[in-house]
Amino acid sequence: MSTPDPIYTLADLATWSAPGTALAVLGHPIGHSLSPAMHNAALAEIARGQSKFANWRYHRFDVSPEDLPHALALFFKRGFHGLNLTVPHKVIAFEQVASVANEARPIGAVNTLLRAGDSAGWEGRNTDGYGLATAVRESLGVDLAGASVILLGAGGAARAAAAECLQRHCVSLWIANRTPARLEALLGLLQPLAAGATVRGFNPQSPSAGLPSGALVINATSAGLRTEDPPPIDLARLPRPVGVFDMIYNPPQTPLLRQAAALGVAQANGLAMLAHQGAKSLEYWTGVPAERTAPVMLRAARAALSLT
Repeated sequence: MSTPDPIYTLADLATWSAPGTALAVLGHPIGHSLSPAMHNAALAEIARGQSKFANWRYHRFDVSPEDLPHALALFFKRGFHGLNLTVPHKVIAFEQVASVANEARPIGAVNTLLRAGDSAGWEGRNTDGYGLATAVRESLGVDLAGASVILLGAGGAARAAAAECLQRHCVSLWIANRTPARLEALLGLLQPLAAGATVRGFNPQSPSAGLPSGALVINATSAGLRTEDPPPIDLARLPRPVGVFDMIYNPPQTPLLRQAAALGVAQANGLAMLAHQGAKSLEYWTGVPAERTAPVMLRAARAALSLT
């Protein structure tokens, strides 16, 4: 069995002296992260053909939310080349970085930081939308461009998914959430991105009669992380979808995906999304195309899950 990558803290960062080019993922907690396994496998593959990457290494750090501003400055000072951010840091960092790339602005969250020169600070980007769009196309054969989408959830993950769907010119976007205020807030934020697309909300417990048939259903809620969770929506109450994509990857088959399978609807979990968003981050840091490293990352993620 492989030895897990160590979990570092700010105390380790304060005295950091590891050789080579350092990358890291920050979260709280962070022990569950598959990012080190994915990125280090991809870096090893790249280094076989490009020796300049032989001393690159990807680490994981447990950083509490209140320590994030100090941590970002210290990572920069210690010469880290790039960072990934996971829960709960994506939204917090949005206001802490020196600049934000255009694709991340509508989302209000960043998951990838690039070193913008020795004194310029961090540039924030977001690769979650790219990961979603690429995984949906690869796993289900559905392109977000021209698609009708039923999105479940109104939190941070849903906001990233919604922005990506609209930026890729989906035909319609129907968002399901049980909390009216949260749903209305998200709909208001998305209106500037609509560009002619239909954007509407509904309660998942009473689906609207106007929902389109042949839509892509995307789950961006946490419902399904536990085996006892009920599905976030009853698929039988929707017009038959073209496919169901659940962002959750562990467990690999959620109650929503089990129902989709029982109904004979194509379905996929979020592991490919994880690999593709990671590969895009690595592309920003190394210049190596994401298409080249995504298969390596996906294999590494599958292997890491079998060890947990």
